[in-house]
Amino acid sequence: MGMNKRALRALLRERRALIDPEAHGFERPQGRGRRARGLTQHQVDEITGRAMHSYNRLETGSMKSAPTVEYLAEVARLFGLNEQEWVSLCRFAGIGDPPGPLYQKSGLEVPGVWKQAIDCMSEMAYVTDASWNLLAHNKHWAALFPGGRIPQNTMRWMLLDPDARNTLIDWKTAWAPLVVPQLKAALAVRTTDETLRQLEKEVIADPDLLPLWEAGGAAIHPDGDERPLLHAIEGPGHVTMCAAEPMTAPGARLIVLLWHPGAKKQHVRVPMLRARDIT
Repeated sequence: MGMNKRALRALLRERRALIDPEAHGFERPQGRGRRARGLTQHQVDEITGRAMHSYNRLETGSMKSAPTVEYLAEVARLFGLNEQEWVSLCRFAGIGDPPGPLYQKSGLEVPGVWKQAIDCMSEMAYVTDASWNLLAHNKHWAALFPGGRIPQNTMRWMLLDPDARNTLIDWKTAWAPLVVPQLKAALAVRTTDETLRQLEKEVIADPDLLPLWEAGGAAIHPDGDERPLLHAIEGPGHVTMCAAEPMTAPGARLIVLLWHPGAKKQHVRVPMLRARDIT
């Protein structure tokens, strides 16, 4: 992936100009001389502890090789970039999408309009943060649970709640082997997330889950999966799962469950959606 020097320069210059030098112990120039807003390139080098001209080479795109993720993250945090700008910075610098969020707190909140969005849906739907804490759900999803006992953390419920092992039909084969790797994949990105670390401890302590944890697995999300389910009202059936990520909240999840009552029937999977060729 090549570097987009023009876009990189524009993003960095714009955000550097917004940083008050006095907030970092530097004096603003007085009288004649430099009048540009924000930090100088040399001041960025001083703050980040880099050799002189390091930042200049980044901003001008004149580095001999792609910058490291660590250096980009250091600059991004100094400039107060948000998660969308962080993704753009990494892409413009030629390293592709970042391996994880810029801030550990990212993904722990989503815009409130998501509640309105899922309330408009006629299928079961809910939103969790990056730690699988429940943020919002609609009435159709609430009806899934016996006695309306809605879980506060969907990962803990799926793996560790005894009720889930009844609701999630064929839990040992159809659910747990695909859910455990999701937790492991999230921990690889969010290494200091306290909720995920606690879930890890609980999973390792569970004799049914420990072998699955040790075995690993490549599942990261359930998008497009079909799995058996026991609905508290509708009875047995299966769901087709649609998974998406709110773009302002890396790691958060929108899950939509398309309900199919009764025994699973042989059917042709819905084909992939593709744009029509108009050439």
